[in-house]
Amino acid sequence: MDYAPRPEDVRFLLDSVLGASQQLSRLAPFAEVDADLQAQVLEQAATFVGEVIAPLQRDGDEIGCRLEDGQVRTPPGFAAAYQAFVEGGWPSLSAAAEDGGQGLPAVLEAVLYEWLAGANHGFTMAPGLLHGAYECIRHHASDDLKARYLGKVATGEWLATMCLTEAHAGSDLGLVRTRAVPQADGSVRVSGTKIFISGGEHDLTPNIVHLVLCRLPDAPAGPKGLSLALVPKVLEDGQRNAVQCERIEEKMGLHGSPTCVMRFDEATGWLVGEPGRGLAAMFVMMNAARLHVALQGIGLLDAAWQKANAYAQERRQMVAPGADRAAGPSLIAEHPAMVRVLDVQRAWIDGGRLIAYRTALQLDVARHAEDAKAREAAQQWCSYITPVLKAACTQQGFDGASACLQVFGGHGYVREWGIEQILRDARVTMIYEGTNEIQAIDLLVRKVLPDAGAGFAATLLALRDELDASRDVDADAQRRLAQLRYLTTQIAMAAHAQPRLPYELADDYLRLVMVTLLAWAWARIEQAPGAGETQARAAAAFRRWVLPEFDMRAAIIKKACEPQK
Repeated sequence: MDYAPRPEDVRFLLDSVLGASQQLSRLAPFAEVDADLQAQVLEQAATFVGEVIAPLQRDGDEIGCRLEDGQVRTPPGFAAAYQAFVEGGWPSLSAAAEDGGQGLPAVLEAVLYEWLAGANHGFTMAPGLLHGAYECIRHHASDDLKARYLGKVATGEWLATMCLTEAHAGSDLGLVRTRAVPQADGSVRVSGTKIFISGGEHDLTPNIVHLVLCRLPDAPAGPKGLSLALVPKVLEDGQRNAVQCERIEEKMGLHGSPTCVMRFDEATGWLVGEPGRGLAAMFVMMNAARLHVALQGIGLLDAAWQKANAYAQERRQMVAPGADRAAGPSLIAEHPAMVRVLDVQRAWIDGGRLIAYRTALQLDVARHAEDAKAREAAQQWCSYITPVLKAACTQQGFDGASACLQVFGGHGYVREWGIEQILRDARVTMIYEGTNEIQAIDLLVRKVLPDAGAGFAATLLALRDELDASRDVDADAQRRLAQLRYLTTQIAMAAHAQPRLPYELADDYLRLVMVTLLAWAWARIEQAPGAGETQARAAAAFRRWVLPEFDMRAAIIKKACEPQK
């Protein structure tokens, strides 16, 4: 079965739980984006993803991409599907109208890319960096570069890449060696080799805009010496730039996406932003990408759940406890162990969605709210919560897909049912855009601890105030928010004597934060108008099988913070 987006599930979270329409109506650019318009966009997106993108999933994996004479050929149907994607205006959903975009809220784009990942992760890698590249060029490029490239990227007419990694420099970008030599005409000549470049070469668009992290000749060593250059595949005179794909990587999954080794041989480019400020410009791309990667984890988990749930409703195996033996074998969906698997994944999908959608809404508040305090609070939310979502949702995307494969038994391990592809495709999300361990360190060491947790405490207190202490579930979530604040203070105090401690505890701390956020999310979901049996089952599964992780992680952190003997 192909993945099928369910817009009604998303509308429930947006409208009934988050009150998205009311929030967006207070932002000037979205004053007319009411619930009906959002519903119309979501319905059209669901139809496009389900009918055009999802059917290409298996061929994308089994046929994959090929490199022929320096040109990458994508799987059958991908090029036509991408053109339909552009013609439908989907790449430009949230780009500004003056740049050729539709000017719609970030949350609608977030839902679109979640569904795209669930339907066909390999295909989604192609346009996945467009929004980040658009924002990077829009905010940091010169007026001349904007005039030449911004509109093409905004509409998806030209795709873009993010060229960071080199063979000797994985996550340590300070080791980057790619050189950019200034020319008299204001351009630079870029030389070096980049690896792991998603969509570095393909046949989907006539041009590709490479954003390349590089170093000027007089630049100091380390990350402060890095600049960013825009290097097109094809120059304005129609000549091919000195950019070549040397090979495409043979990967565990994502065979529908060409992961390229790219060589730049004095290729013509232009600096984006100030010299030596390349990471600042690049992080505009990376932060946008991290939220989308979190949504990839959610989309992949939903795809795995859909397959496992459908299989469990059809396949009969043994007799479930308490079932009538005379009736013969029971449906897999009637076996308690499998009910637990399916309900736990549903709890993660909908709880994770709510937190991710709130984050997408906060992105627009941070950009467009008239009140400075509202903008600051929204930006603070995004800064803290984005690494949590990226790490926790991608880990659950992989772990949950593996659990869903278990529902199939031996049939899940063969290609026929497609669940093993989801598992393989999901694994890379825990690695790229900053490994999950780096996300955890970013959260605790770089963002929470510098002010001893005071800023993060303010964000948690705002969540507490959204709950009603007269309801038991809300009161429990409030209690855990308070515990999280206390444990944050404990880590900050213990770190004075144990400087390595925050780095050791970062993964446990991030998981603790995510489980706390899920407790808040399910308190909101369960009480929302329109919540029914589906939500009640998932909420019960969350409290019984997921929430106890809070106590485990809290115990680990408390023990580690004790004075060393």
